[in-house]
Amino acid sequence: MNIKKLLIGTGLSGLAFGSLFAAVQIGTGSVVGTGAFDSPILWDETFGGTANASGSVSNIKVIARVYPSLNMQISTGLIDLGVLVPNVASQWSLQIEVGTNAAGGVTVTARSQRGGLYNTGANSYINNLTTDGIAESYKFLSSPGPNDSSFSTYTKTANLNVEVNDTTTDHVVMTTNKPEKTQNVDDVTFTVEATVTDETPAGDYDDFITFTVSGNF
Repeated sequence: MNIKKLLIGTGLSGLAFGSLFAAVQIGTGSVVGTGAFDSPILWDETFGGTANASGSVSNIKVIARVYPSLNMQISTGLIDLGVLVPNVASQWSLQIEVGTNAAGGVTVTARSQRGGLYNTGANSYINNLTTDGIAESYKFLSSPGPNDSSFSTYTKTANLNVEVNDTTTDHVVMTTNKPEKTQNVDDVTFTVEATVTDETPAGDYDDFITFTVSGNF
């Protein structure tokens, strides 16, 4: 009787031992050249249709790169204010189109290269300063056109209205906050306005404008 009890006890111990080790490592999942990804491949110690062995290798990284894209189109190379009449504001406009994949959108600026409309022969400026002896008005303005972005959170600001009298200030024509496609040439309308007085020296005046677009990638 004691011998039977001992055998029974031994059998139970064997089952318990087997349950503790119901899966054994039969291999390793790995990445060539590094041990950082090593993980066990385990087998459930069975054969036949119910047998199973499996393992996982995690954190395999996928990367990609999209190169920045930024384009600016300007509708014309000439703003012709025509013949200026004293005390009457004269305006003319052009359109600017931007296309970009910049995550933070763009900023477009305009800078006068003369600091006003300048008459070389008379050494006279049309602007709001009296450096040349008389103050007139020379302004940059902007207004927004249609939105070309697919982003629902896209915003555009184009509300420039400023007297221009130096060659160093980059006046903000337009800012946006998301990518947008190139579609027509109408993102923003840029306008130049000049007003002269009865004493503005006669002659031909000109200015040159530098437009700069900056992408916020």
